[in-house]
Amino acid sequence: MPSLQLVFAGSPAAAVPSLDALVASGHRIVAVVTREDSPQGRRGILTPTPVADAAERHGIPVIKANRLAGEATELITALGADLGVIVAYGGLVREPLLSAPEHGWINLHFSLLPRWRGAAPVQHAIIAGDEVTGAAVFQLVPELDAGDVFGTLSQPIAQFQTAGHLLEALSQSGAALLTRVVDQIADGTARAEPQTGDVTLAPKLTLPDGKLDFSLEAASIAARVRGVTPEPGAFTELDGARLKILDARIARDAPRLAPGQLALHGKAVHIGTASEPLELVTVHPAGRKAMNAGDWWRGRPADAATQVTA
Repeated sequence: MPSLQLVFAGSPAAAVPSLDALVASGHRIVAVVTREDSPQGRRGILTPTPVADAAERHGIPVIKANRLAGEATELITALGADLGVIVAYGGLVREPLLSAPEHGWINLHFSLLPRWRGAAPVQHAIIAGDEVTGAAVFQLVPELDAGDVFGTLSQPIAQFQTAGHLLEALSQSGAALLTRVVDQIADGTARAEPQTGDVTLAPKLTLPDGKLDFSLEAASIAARVRGVTPEPGAFTELDGARLKILDARIARDAPRLAPGQLALHGKAVHIGTASEPLELVTVHPAGRKAMNAGDWWRGRPADAATQVTA
């Protein structure tokens, strides 16, 4: 099989399996493009992206840029790569860079396109209650996630699976799909088909997307908890402080509670919704460590609030 010279663009941990798989495939990665080091942790220590760390481990030159423009475009174009590969880089590829490699750019996207085009496809699939999602490798075009598709894979969404767990699984299976498509482009057998079906959008989630609305039904709230875990995180407000909810399950056949009302049911902490209550399993109170919800409840003062703030 012919070997291609690749430039790989990616940033988070979800892109590392793809980089590792392409290194093992025999194709030559001439450079890795990733976002610049960013402050991490309470001390704000400048930290390389997981992809930057992986590239260093493989001995691959790294170009750090938050935008693929100007000097970054010049550096990447000068590499003369046959194909650009992008996996969750966190920025757009525009002309003239889009057309610089002989075969253009391909993108591994974690959804079954055209459903959930955008930055947060896994999170939106879970929040929407989808039963199945997947990954797609497509030809990058100027329009967002709209290019012809070379290959897909499908994966059921498990009942209690969070966005973090699902993305980790898709990053592994997607890496194999991506490598297969690169091999097909190299040997001339790759065929891309136009996207078909209804387009839905998956914009990046921000902190307000994690605030829970207990006037909704339990299934919808539980799906949002899983969809925003680990980022941006699910939360409500109680006693004037933010209470993060790390894990919650529908409490089947439990007594109904008013929306947002907290109560102890046996050893379990329940909170009311528009339907059956949710059981809070793990919470993270402000200024404390994450803990079992029952332990948190039993440690609260007797006169503590039992109704969250809308």
